[in-house]
Amino acid sequence: MNNSTFFDRIYTCVKAIPKGMVASYGTIAALAGNPRAARVVGWALHVNPDPDAIPCYRVVTKDGRVSVAFAFGGENVQRAMLQADGVAFDKAGRVKPEFFYYG
Repeated sequence: MNNSTFFDRIYTCVKAIPKGMVASYGTIAALAGNPRAARVVGWALHVNPDPDAIPCYRVVTKDGRVSVAFAFGGENVQRAMLQADGVAFDKAGRVKPEFFYYG
């Protein structure tokens, strides 16, 4: 697999997540063509070449948790960015299911 091409597909999929929605790493991997590459999605987002155009903060774990290692300031920053988009969280701090995007 050509990583640069796969990364490009990942970035295209992340750009497609509508404002007010999130997608899981696994969903993005599947949409990009390799459902077993969720960790690769994480790496691609870690090296995101254009955070202003590629909203990687909209990618969360499959159970709705934000990343504790979020590259732009930590989990509280990611949560605040999602809330600014209109995403709601449950009492456990997870994104509510109705805010998940599946492509």
